[in-house]
Amino acid sequence: MATARNWLAGARPRTLPAALVPVAVGTGVAIGYGDFSAWRAVLALVVALALQVGVNYANDYSDGIRGTDEARVGPVRLVAAGLAPPRQVLAAAIASFAVACVAGLVLAATTTWWLLAVGVAAVAAAWTYTGGRHPYGYRGLGEVAVFAFFGLAAVVGTAFVQVRSLTWLALAASVPVGLLACALLVINNLRDIPSDTVAGKRTLAVRIGDPRTRLLYASCALAPFVAAALIATVRPLTLLTLAAVPLAIAPVRAVRAGAYGPALIRALGQTGRLQLAFGTLLTFGLAIRF
Repeated sequence: MATARNWLAGARPRTLPAALVPVAVGTGVAIGYGDFSAWRAVLALVVALALQVGVNYANDYSDGIRGTDEARVGPVRLVAAGLAPPRQVLAAAIASFAVACVAGLVLAATTTWWLLAVGVAAVAAAWTYTGGRHPYGYRGLGEVAVFAFFGLAAVVGTAFVQVRSLTWLALAASVPVGLLACALLVINNLRDIPSDTVAGKRTLAVRIGDPRTRLLYASCALAPFVAAALIATVRPLTLLTLAAVPLAIAPVRAVRAGAYGPALIRALGQTGRLQLAFGTLLTFGLAIRF
């Protein structure tokens, strides 16, 4: 029987900044326009966190029953490690998606019903990443989906439900957020290249190989600072994000130097801290205008 600690580990709390940051940044955009709504921001956060936890459990279930997690180096997997029956992990994923759907339905009902289409697409993307007959995560498209849903959709959607209109600033702010979310997935897949190759899981990292994946990671980790500098032409305080540059040095240096296995797990944690710090500074930079 899985313990509460096992279930918490299975939810992969280190990935939660990928859900928290885009909602914070989208809210920063709304504050900058003078349209902050606390309850809408909270509901957007519930949607994002529930989707992130749901996709983590769904991946645990799908990869576990396929046998692709049997030789993992990373965090514990409930199904592959035999800590919980697959049906329980599937139920946890479904429950998480249900929470996201309820919160999203409230936002759609009080804003615009076309948000339902975005929500359906997000849940479908979360499940088919590693689930279903043709999981796109096994075809090297994971980073595209992460950028689309944990960058573009999350930032723009959060800003939209508060500002009630699409803004170019939200679109611009979604770029660095999406890139940092991709950096998390890239380094995770870099670590898993050996096991994924054996299991036939053709992630982008497997497709382009180790050296190019390391270069891709460095690009995703550093390009957000360039994007923030461009946004600073209209929101000067987004230059505050440059204070997070030191947090990018250690993981980028480790990855470029050839870190593997446990060393990449450490770099993954450092990337999460970079994402959180960058997102916090970007939020303040967008919210304060003068």
